[in-house]
Amino acid sequence: MKTELPCISQLTENALLFTATLTQELPAQQRIWHLVRQLRELPDVRQTLQEIVPGMGNLMIVCKVDMSAKLPAFANLLETLWLESEAIACAGRQLEIPTWYGGSAGPDLAEVAAHTGLTEAEVIDTHSSGEYQVYCLGFQPGFTYLGGMDTRLATPRKTTPRQSTPAGSVGIGGRQTGIYPAVSPAGWQIIGRTDLALFDIQKSPPCLLQPGDTIRFLPQ
Repeated sequence: MKTELPCISQLTENALLFTATLTQELPAQQRIWHLVRQLRELPDVRQTLQEIVPGMGNLMIVCKVDMSAKLPAFANLLETLWLESEAIACAGRQLEIPTWYGGSAGPDLAEVAAHTGLTEAEVIDTHSSGEYQVYCLGFQPGFTYLGGMDTRLATPRKTTPRQSTPAGSVGIGGRQTGIYPAVSPAGWQIIGRTDLALFDIQKSPPCLLQPGDTIRFLPQ
């Protein structure tokens, strides 16, 4: 693995943004998972941490104290840990997501088909044949950013987002696919929907899917 120094910047008095510079998405994400594990295992660092939020190729670190004076030392520690880290696969679960494609569940299926030059049936077959890994959660609680989508399905986001999209909607945005856990505005192309509850505040953890999980979409 080529050792490339990350970009580390201060967001607020107690928050830092760590951005990987690796061009390969999955290895970068796997090394970020490793970095999260390392930070949580260091007693001195763990006592300082308030929250660690993995993103796509980045990591937001929120501390309990003002980090302005300590930023250089902490940045050096992060760089050292990053250079020593490895691309490790999380011991995630294998899950199937029952999905209804097209119709009212997937109003943008025809648009994706037209853009890609595939038939609607080919879009469904290609999307449901893939194996996806949860890279991170974000945008809203439980929203999944999934890696592994067939590049033939890549479709730009909508020019004008929908004001409301049902919970469980499966969408394509650029080269990624993901699932909306709650009713919300949506700019991704919606091709299907699942009735699984992806976020439940009463459960622990509240998010059904976690970084490192591997999923397959199961057409219904």
